[in-house]
Amino acid sequence: MAFKCIIVDDEPPATRILENYIGKVNFLEKVGVFNDSLKALEFLNKESVDVIFLDIQMPQLTGLQISKIISKDIKVIFTTAYPDFALEGFELNAVDYLLKPIAFERFYQAVSKLNSEPKIEVSNSNNNAAPDFLFIKTDGKNKFQKVFLNDILYVESLQNYVCIHTIRQQIITHSSLKNVIESLPSTNFIQIHKSYVVSLQHIESTDNFSVFINEKELPIGATFKDAFFDEIDQNKI
Repeated sequence: MAFKCIIVDDEPPATRILENYIGKVNFLEKVGVFNDSLKALEFLNKESVDVIFLDIQMPQLTGLQISKIISKDIKVIFTTAYPDFALEGFELNAVDYLLKPIAFERFYQAVSKLNSEPKIEVSNSNNNAAPDFLFIKTDGKNKFQKVFLNDILYVESLQNYVCIHTIRQQIITHSSLKNVIESLPSTNFIQIHKSYVVSLQHIESTDNFSVFINEKELPIGATFKDAFFDEIDQNKI
């Protein structure tokens, strides 16, 4: 069964790219394209839609405003040229946040999350061992989300927040990077920059200046460089 989706974007080149991408994915079905946010809302009031590809900077209503109005059952994937809104976008429980220009590989990675089923995992049964998961507070209503340590790719500091990048999603929480580091086992995670802590098991490659994880390039800070490469030396052949 295909996910019915619409595109809401006032830039014709951007909508054409998304239409092309949607047409390549067999579990997506385009049912509408709108360059007017109000017309999109009218459509959503009459028709059933599963996914909305939503630009943020638009006249009349912004994408962020629209996402607060529509049904919570509709999955939102933001598409924008502005990274500044990423934090607020993820706080609105968006499936993903795509920065223009959008590559098909990145688009497919985002829509694949629509099909992913939660993976059932069992916590460490040894009561004397450290737990293999964390509970992350995700909003101001004492809501906590369980995150398995093996799923964490890296953690990114966003001023008064941190973004925990996992295999399937990104989780924003109001905390400091220092607090998160204290909750992570030092045998599995290491800080490489004032803004980044990475999972050693998910590092794909590294050079003198960067660490590569899940096709993302993360900088290595001068302060953390020696400790990081000491760790790498212990595990190299």
